[in-house]
Amino acid sequence: MRIIGLDIHRAFAEAVAWEDGRLRRLGRVDMRRDLLAAFAAKLSPNDVGVIEATGNATSATAVVAPHVKKVGIGNPKQVRVIAYAKIKTTIDADVLAQLYASGFLPEVWIADEPTQALRRQVTRRNQIVRQRSRLKSVIQSILHSHLIRPARMLTCAAPRVGPG
Repeated sequence: MRIIGLDIHRAFAEAVAWEDGRLRRLGRVDMRRDLLAAFAAKLSPNDVGVIEATGNATSATAVVAPHVKKVGIGNPKQVRVIAYAKIKTTIDADVLAQLYASGFLPEVWIADEPTQALRRQVTRRNQIVRQRSRLKSVIQSILHSHLIRPARMLTCAAPRVGPG
């Protein structure tokens, strides 16, 4: 069983393989979906992938997971060694692979697809509510600057006109 360490960034991922106690650098992988999938297709079904948790870790996991036995996602806040590394990109992937091989990699839980879909829906709803509130405030400030009372104030506090 090989352990493939991937330190992913926006444009590329640094890849290493841990096998029989030795590290072998696999090079840089472009982080476009098709090129990452081509790299993952070269991996063995017995390999284990290890990725550092970043913004695009879930997308990278989705691309790599069908080609390997398991994908682990390491928590970079708990892997303090990575934060103090001198040569950041190559050491990150090395450390991830070594920590997983030794059983000391603190992993992050990744939600399943229905949970991720629900999270996206809740996030979108919150964005819409905030946007609606902003627009309402803008409209009220425009009405106020033109000395126009908002409709809700007209209906509840309108003065009586005429007799009685």
